[in-house]
Amino acid sequence: MSDSIGLASVTPPRTMFAERAFQPPSGWTALIVLLAGMLLPIPLVAVLGRAFGSLSSASNPAIAPLALLAAVLVSAVCFVCLFGLVAIAPNEALVFSLFGDYKGTARRSGFWWVNPFYTKKPISLRIRNFETGSSRIPEVKDAAGKVVEQQGRTHGRPSKVNDRNGNPVEISAVVVWRVVDTAEASFEVQDYEDFVAVQSEAALRSLATRYPYDSEDHETSLRGSTDEICRQLRADIQERLERAGVEVIEARISHLAYAQEIAAAMLQRQQAAAVVAARAKIVDGAVGMVQMALAHLERDGVVQLDDERKAAMVSNLLVVLCSDRHAQPVVNTGTIYS
Repeated sequence: MSDSIGLASVTPPRTMFAERAFQPPSGWTALIVLLAGMLLPIPLVAVLGRAFGSLSSASNPAIAPLALLAAVLVSAVCFVCLFGLVAIAPNEALVFSLFGDYKGTARRSGFWWVNPFYTKKPISLRIRNFETGSSRIPEVKDAAGKVVEQQGRTHGRPSKVNDRNGNPVEISAVVVWRVVDTAEASFEVQDYEDFVAVQSEAALRSLATRYPYDSEDHETSLRGSTDEICRQLRADIQERLERAGVEVIEARISHLAYAQEIAAAMLQRQQAAAVVAARAKIVDGAVGMVQMALAHLERDGVVQLDDERKAAMVSNLLVVLCSDRHAQPVVNTGTIYS
């Protein structure tokens, strides 16, 4: 007991990252200032050279070299600062850090200037979607370093999982998401795109095991309660991605079917259930029509039938109404009792 308490006491607290807004100055103003800083020392050195050349060189011979050195330093500093010019596209953000210290995130699109020693990590804020079961395709470069094939994802493959009743089913979903907190997406997880894919796949598998594929008693099922299942899937994925700074906009099942090894048997079962349900509906309708016919005959006094004749009439009507083939009528030319 004491060992567990000691271990818990030395566990470092979990670091919490929250996005901080960062607004850099205009890049156009900085560009003009830096170009002027690089070009102005040249005529300045010429002016200083003529001014000090007219004076006695013995009075202060070190002024000219110092002026030249200062001009070179100013030009070098301005040249280094040019590397701080950045452009931010619409629906894109730049995460800035300085020697491992998070400084903030710039979301406003435009041309800006930041500290050239800042580490800049671009993060797309666009809405993205992917299908579960897909894998990432890395970009391909040739020998010269030119990108031949862009980074992408393969087509999704349905995942095979057992539903609540133990039946193997194939299921896949389409997830629509976007980054809402760039700090969490950058520092809380290793690769937020891969994290979204893996956690979405895990949430889909967990959801499929909690519900049956189909239900006959109006219970929530994967096939019969599509909207409810999709809402639950979105909530499950969002719960898993909360620490990654990602918002799940929509999650919908794109493929749902029994696995191939039981698909034929389940199809026969569904067909049999459909036939039984159809026959039950036909019988209910036929019984109602027979009752209505007998009631009309008795009410209008068309004919008086005893119980035996009523039973025969009911039998004939049910055969005609419930048969799956056209009935061949037999015309009775005698009396009703012969």
